[in-house]
Amino acid sequence: MTGTLDARIAAALSRPVAPPVSAFATALAADADALAVLFYGSNLRTGALDGVLDFYVLCDGPVETGIWPRVSYHERDHGGVTLRAKVATMALATFREAAAGRLLDTTIWARFVQPSALAWARDEAAAERVAEAVGLAACTAARLAVALGPEAATPDAYWRALFRATYAAEFRVEKAGREDSILSANRGHFDGLLPLALIAGGIGFARGPQGVIRPELSPAQRLRTLRWWRRRQRLGKPYNFARLLRASTTFDGAARYAAWKIERHTGVPVPLTPWRERHPVLAAPGVLWRVWRARRARA
Repeated sequence: MTGTLDARIAAALSRPVAPPVSAFATALAADADALAVLFYGSNLRTGALDGVLDFYVLCDGPVETGIWPRVSYHERDHGGVTLRAKVATMALATFREAAAGRLLDTTIWARFVQPSALAWARDEAAAERVAEAVGLAACTAARLAVALGPEAATPDAYWRALFRATYAAEFRVEKAGREDSILSANRGHFDGLLPLALIAGGIGFARGPQGVIRPELSPAQRLRTLRWWRRRQRLGKPYNFARLLRASTTFDGAARYAAWKIERHTGVPVPLTPWRERHPVLAAPGVLWRVWRARRARA
């Protein structure tokens, strides 16, 4: 193991993204007067431009209260091809506090211990602030991973324990073994990350044979971390349900996003009327009825 967590995070965030992704991020940043834009998700790993690109737009301002981030859907033409993106917008200050584990949210540090790229930054100072926050996410995730895991194990075993716990705490359904697919798809990202994050977080460890580590976590430290987690675990599903409920009425571009998803998965086009654009939730039953009739007619 060489280097530090700071260097590791800086290198990971500086990974190149496709020019169309960079252009999309630049446009999103201009619209939001952002400090930085993070790109993440499967499209980052594969380099593909189909499906939906995932961005976090980070803005200036104080730590937000209430339920965040604001979610929106965007489309952008690239050489006659429509690119689509789901965008979460929030203050960088909120992102940093969540990454450090000081808020009830579990999604930020669990998501951004996984790969992401800095697709756009206003300046070097903004880039450094984002890198620091992503480093905090790695430390928060590593601390919980070793508290949840066995006394001694390979880093992969600790990451698996972490992802199993965080997915179970959220209001979402994942296939069994999702934690294994995260690790196998992002092997280069996770190799060596846990020891660096433990060192940065002030947690010592001993090395054993075959890559096994034994974290030097006192019973009091473990208990404190597990108490911290149990509160978030208990509130995870209600909090994420509240987010989904809020998004159903505040998701900018929800109707366009839903229409595209329906046509992509069923082959049934959904005309986007002004009323459906303004009232996507109220329009949903009629749209589903239309899709059902169209698919029945094809059968």
